Amino acid sequence: MEGVEFQAHRERQPYVLSLPRTLKMTSEQFWEICQINRDWRLERTREGDVVGMPPTGALTGKRNLKLSAQVSEWADRDGSGVAFDSSTGFELPNGAMRSPDVAWVARARLAGLTGADVERFLPLCPDFVVELRSPTDKLSVLQQKLEEYIANGAVLGWLIDPLDRRVYVYRPAEPVQCLENPSAISGEPVLRGLSVDLAPIWAVDL
Repeated sequence: MEGVEFQAHRERQPYVLSLPRTLKMTSEQFWEICQINRDWRLERTREGDVVGMPPTGALTGKRNLKLSAQVSEWADRDGSGVAFDSSTGFELPNGAMRSPDVAWVARARLAGLTGADVERFLPLCPDFVVELRSPTDKLSVLQQKLEEYIANGAVLGWLIDPLDRRVYVYRPAEPVQCLENPSAISGEPVLRGLSVDLAPIWAVDL
């Protein structure tokens, strides 16, 4: 799909490009689209529609960095898996390509991947995902994404909402747990030793 460009007004609202259901875009073609539109964080729904989001605001960017750093530091200490930031794409079993704000995958699941696999979107659903709500994100949309991750194989998911100071915890075959204004959140018993301090996430200044 050489020469294809993704264009939209640079607003903080997601832009959805609906494609004809008869048009079947391959993973390679979608990869090319992402490479020539690097200013956009692009995802693809299971139906094949392309969803684009321009860069975040400064406060959301700071929160995401603080969150990613804590998970990354834990992953390095633990050693049983690899953490990824929001620029990483994952091809889910249902055909969607998603980029959670933070993700973690057990090393055992990465062992069989080739060099070509790890240079592009990872062909799997992360074991652990985090979505961080920004001021313009619809909560219902993020909730649907967390449900999708769990349905595609994730064993733990967090939806962190700084607007209302809530954390929604998702696990397979269990009701969603809503934590009101927690000071920290633990990954136990799935991710042993992981504890994320939420003070820098709740902070409302730079």
